[in-house]
Amino acid sequence: MAKEKTLYTCNECGASSPRWLGKCPGCGAWNTLVETAAEAAGAGKNRLGGASYAGLAPAQQVVPLSSIEATEVARTATGIAELDRVLGGGIVEGGVALIGGDPGIGKSTLLLQALDALQRLGLPVLYVSGEESGAQVALRARRLGLAASGVQVLAEIQLEKILATVDAVQPAVCVIDSIQTMYSDQLASAPGSVAQVRECAAHLTRLAKASGIAVVLVGHVTKEGAIAGPRVLEHMVDTVLYFEGDTHSSFRLVRAIKNRFGAVNEIGVFAMTEHGLKGVSNPSAIFLSQHSEPVPGSCVLVTLEGTRPLLVEIQALVDGGGPSPRRLSVGLDRDRLAMLLAVLHRHAGVACFDQDVFVNAVGGVRIGEPAADLAVLLAITSSLRAKPLPKGFFAFGEVGLAGEVRPAPRGQERLREAAKLGFTVAVVPKANAPKKPIAGLSIHAVDRVEQALDAVRTLA
Repeated sequence: MAKEKTLYTCNECGASSPRWLGKCPGCGAWNTLVETAAEAAGAGKNRLGGASYAGLAPAQQVVPLSSIEATEVARTATGIAELDRVLGGGIVEGGVALIGGDPGIGKSTLLLQALDALQRLGLPVLYVSGEESGAQVALRARRLGLAASGVQVLAEIQLEKILATVDAVQPAVCVIDSIQTMYSDQLASAPGSVAQVRECAAHLTRLAKASGIAVVLVGHVTKEGAIAGPRVLEHMVDTVLYFEGDTHSSFRLVRAIKNRFGAVNEIGVFAMTEHGLKGVSNPSAIFLSQHSEPVPGSCVLVTLEGTRPLLVEIQALVDGGGPSPRRLSVGLDRDRLAMLLAVLHRHAGVACFDQDVFVNAVGGVRIGEPAADLAVLLAITSSLRAKPLPKGFFAFGEVGLAGEVRPAPRGQERLREAAKLGFTVAVVPKANAPKKPIAGLSIHAVDRVEQALDAVRTLA
């Protein structure tokens, strides 16, 4: 393939320059020029200002939305139930997925296991490794017990060679590990640069849509935890998955941040074993500490992750602080913790302004929904008073600045999940109270924070 010239195009106004400039010659913005591939002569480039449109593909027929037949997308299960759950049921033909996570958390391990399972179903698959040699991939496969696997492996980082191989092999699923190591001859910049990542991802996305091949891209993450490269990378793909969890723990969470074919914020829970990642069928068990007797500062929360209710233990420790008491939360929003402490003082008369307050979500899970508010407040109050909550107790509900307890979405599912796991006592928002009683479950419905504390006091 002939090497094409490069241009530097402004992200703001679209003006271009044959060389990089700090200031855009068109709009005057600073640091907006990025490297792009120039189109070949005679390619019919669409230019503004009355230039010719000759050479462009003919326009598609415009049809009303009502006349378009909506069909369900066909899915292929990977054989790994937790991964299928996050993907929305399986891999979609022509779909492009992006998966990111910390180094060593298990991205390559999980994808190699998934490719092996698909290959055993008779599907042709291709694993493109840009970071490891074929021998290193074989060593990992041996550790995972996949030494006899028929997965086809290509160790290559040049995009043009990868596209030629994919065209020759015609796999049903292709994994690119990782997109930051790939480069195109059309650009002069180094692999991993913004221009290279965007250009390679765009070519691979067009390949998937045109051929029906499912493409999975592995992405590096920055120290802040976001996928490295341009933000447009996440907009370009159909599904974005993030690996979560502490590398020192054996448990891993895969969360869907974006999914055009399934639920957003769905999670899959895995346990890292010597034979690779194994799905956890009852994830609530890993988020609940096993106390022989109730302990102060512990409250069980029923949170909702995608379509799955999860029981998570919230632990709080309130201890005597100095002139500048600390507020620390792990797995929960620290700013929201400060707000909840103010609500607790203002509307329930429980003061923690001279105390250090530490809050933790057990198991390394990150909880972003406000339905955790009530459980956090009850755990803090329990620790402050050194009185444990009743055995089999759980709570959920959002707390407002006026001290009201607001309902949580899909409250009936949360209650049924807790009852199924043997919990017997609940404090929930009044709007979430079921019309029909749930067998074995005593429910205390409240409207205000002070009512919730009074209900707990009567249960103790």
